[in-house]
Amino acid sequence: VDGQTFAMQQPFMVVATQNPIEHEGTYHLPEAQLDRFLFKIKVDYPTTEEEFRIVMNHHVSHLNKMIEEVHPVLSGKQIDELRNDVRNIHVEEKLIQFITAIVAGTRNHKSIYLGASPRASIGILNASKAIAAMRGRDFIIPEDIIYVTPPVMRHRIVLSPEKEMEGASTDDVISEIIQTIEVPR
Repeated sequence: VDGQTFAMQQPFMVVATQNPIEHEGTYHLPEAQLDRFLFKIKVDYPTTEEEFRIVMNHHVSHLNKMIEEVHPVLSGKQIDELRNDVRNIHVEEKLIQFITAIVAGTRNHKSIYLGASPRASIGILNASKAIAAMRGRDFIIPEDIIYVTPPVMRHRIVLSPEKEMEGASTDDVISEIIQTIEVPR
């Protein structure tokens, strides 16, 4: 901060939300900053039933009481242990080649103005390892890579103006790229 480095207690994570750009007072983050976020998760409006429950919960309980009832699910030590477990997930070289082929496919694609950086490849690798661990495996499979690629990449590429005018999404183009690459078996 202001030229000074501060050590952060580990584990250190940032979770951020983004308001729609169309709202007053919101601004685009520069691509270099966006690239430092692992995922961009889409959150749609809740269903009518979900919204009803949200409003009812807000109505019948006091916010301060709700905050007091929030308790940690994991300690910092447990998070570090899980991170170490994920680091040890086995990855075959052909799967790393698959990851890098997907990311490289964004760099010369006619529908993409700005392709993904190597951080995207690292993000896909790490997210694939995490999803494999959550699914009870000590190795990743191509389906893990395909599953995590859209949320890891959607904020890291910029579509061409023509593609945006067609109404395409980054997820559409990412899917198109994945379909052009042979899935290793």
